[in-house]
Amino acid sequence: MSTIDWIIDVRHLSKSFKNQPAVVDLSLQIRRGEIFGFLGPNGTGKTTTIRMLCGLLTPDSGEGHCMGFDILHETEKIKSQIGYMTQQFSLYKELSIVENLNFRAQLYGLKDRKKLVTNIMEKLGLTQRQHQLARNLSAGWKQRLALASAVLHQPLLLLLDEPTAGVDPNARRDFWELIHTMASEGTSILLSTHNMDEIERCQRIAYMGKGKIITHGTIPELISQVNLITWEVTGPNLPLLTKQLEVLPTVDLVTTFYSTLHVSGSDAEKLENSLKPFMAVASYHWKKTKPSFEDIFIWLTKKELNRQ
Repeated sequence: MSTIDWIIDVRHLSKSFKNQPAVVDLSLQIRRGEIFGFLGPNGTGKTTTIRMLCGLLTPDSGEGHCMGFDILHETEKIKSQIGYMTQQFSLYKELSIVENLNFRAQLYGLKDRKKLVTNIMEKLGLTQRQHQLARNLSAGWKQRLALASAVLHQPLLLLLDEPTAGVDPNARRDFWELIHTMASEGTSILLSTHNMDEIERCQRIAYMGKGKIITHGTIPELISQVNLITWEVTGPNLPLLTKQLEVLPTVDLVTTFYSTLHVSGSDAEKLENSLKPFMAVASYHWKKTKPSFEDIFIWLTKKELNRQ
C-alpha cells in the first residue's frame, strides 16, 4: 500500500517530559476515512501519541507523515486540516449557536462564511436552535455545537477526546450516526476514550500501555491475539461466588454482566481444573464462551496496572 493510502504513517516516535518517557518507539499507520480508537489507562501516552501523529507536538525522535505532510517540518499545513473536539465544552456560553459558529469561521479566515455556517447547521440539525444561547443547551446539543465548530472548516482529520462523556444514550447514538456519515464522506477520525460503547464503534483500535502500543487491530483481531479463556456462569448469589473465584490463582479475571459472570484465565486446563468443584454445584450453570471485548479491555488494563 502506498503512502497516499494512509492518513497517518509514522515510524519510531518517542517523546519524554522531564526525562520521563511518555511515548516510546511508536510506529503506526492509519487509513484514510478510518475511525481509529486509542484505548488504555490514564497516563499511558494516548493524548501525547495523538498530538504527535497530527503535528501538534514535536517528537524527540522518529519521523512520518500526516495527510501527506511531514510531521516535523510541515506542522502548520497539518494544523489547518485538523478538527479537534475536546471533552470539555469550550465555546462561548453567552453566544448563540450561530454566533459561536460565525465567530469560529472568522478565526479560521474562511471564505463564504455565511454559507458554510448555514450548511453545517443544517447538516447537524442545529438550524431550528441557531439563536439559542449555548449556556441553555442540553449536553447533547452542546455536543452537536462543539462538533459543528470542529468541522466547520471541513478538516480531513477529526480528533475526538472522550466525545460523549456526560450525554444520554439517545444523544450518543445520534452523535455516532453523524461521525459515521463523516467517515463515509472521507473524514478520518482519531478517538481517545474509555467508553466501551464508543470504542466498539471504531474500525480499528490501539491499546496503549507505558507509552507503547501493546496490541492493535480490529476488535475480532484483538480478541484472537489475547490468550484468554472464558467461562460463563449463571446461578444464585453471584457476588459470593465472585469472591470465591477471584482468589483462585488460575483465575485472572471475573467480570459481572447483569445476571452472568465471565470467569477468565490464560491456561485452559488449569482454569478448568480449578473450576470443577464449583461446576459440580447443581445450582450453577457453566458453559465455555468467547471473551467479550470488555473482558479483553479489563484484562489488559489490569495487567498494565500491575506492571506499573
